[in-house]
Amino acid sequence: MLINADFSRAVVVAPHQYVWVASPQPGVERVMLDRIGAEQARATSIVRYAPGSVFPRHAHPSGEEILVLSGTFSDETRDFPEGWYLRNPPDSAHTPASREGALIFVKLRQMASDETQPVRIDTRDPAAWRRQGERAVCPLYASVHEQVCLQQVAPGTVLFPDAVDGAELLVLEGALVLDGQACTRGTWIRLPAGRYPALAAAQQGATFYLKTGHLPQLD
Repeated sequence: MLINADFSRAVVVAPHQYVWVASPQPGVERVMLDRIGAEQARATSIVRYAPGSVFPRHAHPSGEEILVLSGTFSDETRDFPEGWYLRNPPDSAHTPASREGALIFVKLRQMASDETQPVRIDTRDPAAWRRQGERAVCPLYASVHEQVCLQQVAPGTVLFPDAVDGAELLVLEGALVLDGQACTRGTWIRLPAGRYPALAAAQQGATFYLKTGHLPQLD
């Protein structure tokens, strides 16, 4: 299965374009944002857990990255309410579930083999944020392979004043504007290497997930 598998092309998926697809586990469904492979795939998805749903214990040969968008996501270690960021390194295993229901952003099979330590960050904790010029930034992960953070920017802020080697974004609050198109909360954007002077925060400002440095390796 190939979904948005050409990484040389820009992709924008807005919430009104979401197509929910059932997973093998009852009560768990996903929106496939990009995908290379069948059920065991390199994939980026929005995943929705119905209240009381449980996924059987399973491993992640090439890792798993999660951002909890709403509700509470759980595994055998603890509960992770809205705002938690998780990285489960390659060959880790868990039993994910949600008692109250949850919506999560998930990236599967996209980690480097030398990543060995789990990451757990509560992005709602003010201590996790810092100022970088005009922006508020919550660093999530950085290596030679990729850089991941949340950013909060003021209205009109141009996100990339310089060229970038590709970028992936998920709008969490407010809105962005790309070439005149409003990208509201829940919009996923993937951009190949290039310059994007027309990508800026809308009049209400924006908070977004941002990953850079990873796409040239996949192109």
